[in-house]
Amino acid sequence: MSATATTPTTSGPLLPPDEARVVWLLLAAAFVAILNETTMGVAIPHLIDDLHITAIAAQWLTTAFMLTMAVVIPITGFLLQRITTRQVFIAAMSLFSLGTLLAMVAPGFGVLLVARVVQASGTAIMMPLLMTTLMDVVPPHARGRMMGRVSIVISLAPAIGPSLAGFLLDTLSWRWIFAIVLPIALISLAMGARWIKNLGETTHAPIDVLSVILSAFGFGGLVYGFTQLGGTTLHGQSAADAAAQAISTTALVVSLAVGVVALLLFVLRQLRLQKIDDALLDLRVFRSRNFSFAIGQVALLSFVFFGTLTVLPLFLQRALELTAFQSGLAVLPGALLMGLAGPIIGRVYDTRGTRVLLAPGAILTASMLWVFTTFTLDTPLWIIVPAHTLLSLGLTLSFTPLFTASLASLEPKFYSHGSAVLGTVQQVVGAAGIALMVAVMSAVSANAQAGGASAIAGEAAGSQVAFLLAAIVGVPLVVGAFLVHKPADDLGDGAAFH
Repeated sequence: MSATATTPTTSGPLLPPDEARVVWLLLAAAFVAILNETTMGVAIPHLIDDLHITAIAAQWLTTAFMLTMAVVIPITGFLLQRITTRQVFIAAMSLFSLGTLLAMVAPGFGVLLVARVVQASGTAIMMPLLMTTLMDVVPPHARGRMMGRVSIVISLAPAIGPSLAGFLLDTLSWRWIFAIVLPIALISLAMGARWIKNLGETTHAPIDVLSVILSAFGFGGLVYGFTQLGGTTLHGQSAADAAAQAISTTALVVSLAVGVVALLLFVLRQLRLQKIDDALLDLRVFRSRNFSFAIGQVALLSFVFFGTLTVLPLFLQRALELTAFQSGLAVLPGALLMGLAGPIIGRVYDTRGTRVLLAPGAILTASMLWVFTTFTLDTPLWIIVPAHTLLSLGLTLSFTPLFTASLASLEPKFYSHGSAVLGTVQQVVGAAGIALMVAVMSAVSANAQAGGASAIAGEAAGSQVAFLLAAIVGVPLVVGAFLVHKPADDLGDGAAFH
């Protein structure tokens, strides 16, 4: 199996100044939006004390955010074709900035919850907008390099978020999490309103309201159902615990059932509407086998990435008894490596294709996940930090070529829908990964403590089993790495890939 490609070389910049400015603005805006998304989990204990709310109520600050993302992202494929680039950016950053302002000054839980929903509405639009714009303006021979910069956004922001939040919470208050983000968001909004130009042509087909409703119940139902998994693992002996577990189990079953049925109806509706080019989310993108295989790989990676990114800090804090800030520092080297390696890996993709990246990335990712299953109370940080760093390298070897190859497999008119599918899969499967791994960890920990184990020993045992789940899910990545290739039209000079 070999590939030959000649990549055009130029002495000038990859993009004209005005288009390069648009790309960098979108990258900065997406980074800020995702950074904000990952800070709330660390802040929840502080919010419970400051706002005098229950843990269940506080959890809605993350649940509502995830639900909103799951509902809005599938709609972005339609929006990006019907509304100009400038209008979409201004709408997204205005919503995000407004939500951030409301969160910063929120007098109580109700306003803060509304603020998180408004924030999520803007965040949900940013990544599909960024991906679609890159595919529209970046020449095929340079897409890997630009997608490498996207990997900085999707990897560095989630890792820095908890560290930044931990530092602010230890030294200031939770409101500063939003106070630091707000001016950056406002500057991005002002610069975007001034500099972003409209890219591509827009269409004027009316939006299908039934599709929006089915999408909301389908994707929202699945995500909400996943968030209820933690409540089904309660093992308390009190009547209140039993009642809470029964309610959570009922919500889980009903939500997943509603989600599956609504999603099936949504798919049938789109298959009908795409015949006249009126689909909210055009599923013809899956006619490309390469796109479908790449999305399958992204789904598996999202499960292990978001799940492990959530469980590892919990293991470090609850089992090894590190502070939130210390646990954030422990995962920072891996995040920095992902960010720094992204553009380099993108260049390799442009010149060598996918196989030289995906196969080593999948093998490294799967191997490190199995190493994670060996973590115990006696495992030193000098083993954990390098293991996480190598896992991060495996992930970035995978994400950058998958993002690029998946969208490059589509016709330009489907870029926006492909970006929406990519974002939806990441959000829904990522939510499933977080929910399942945390639920497994909680259940095993509770059972261990019920059997006489200490709290930290129980947390360690629960983390081990959660990592085992991620390791099992990661095994198919090795096979899938050989099914995705670099599209021929993305090689430059018409070279074919074999």
